[in-house]
Amino acid sequence: MKVYGIKTCGSVKKALKFFNDNGIEYEFVDFKKSPVGCEKIDEWIKKVGINTLFNTRGTKYRQLKLKELNLDDAGKREWLCKENLLIKRPVIELNNGDVIVGFDEELYNKVFHGA
Repeated sequence: MKVYGIKTCGSVKKALKFFNDNGIEYEFVDFKKSPVGCEKIDEWIKKVGINTLFNTRGTKYRQLKLKELNLDDAGKREWLCKENLLIKRPVIELNNGDVIVGFDEELYNKVFHGA
């Protein structure tokens, strides 16, 4: 399983704590050290949709004043490709190919513990 994000993100910290506390092995990929390209982003978009992946609540979104641009899906994809910090975090690639975006403890319990 791979977990993508940045170490300073609150949601990423919660997810990593959940995995560590529950003995769940993962590989962490830091967007700042290893940015992902359009190919990976397109893969995620196919699985979860652009609006799930595109973070409109983050600092980077506000700094870039992207709300004013009223981006369509193609515009959002273009921004995700060039600025990984616009990706909602964490992005979790499960070993079965499924993708989960964001921290949701209830969902994590269902997925990882069958609860």
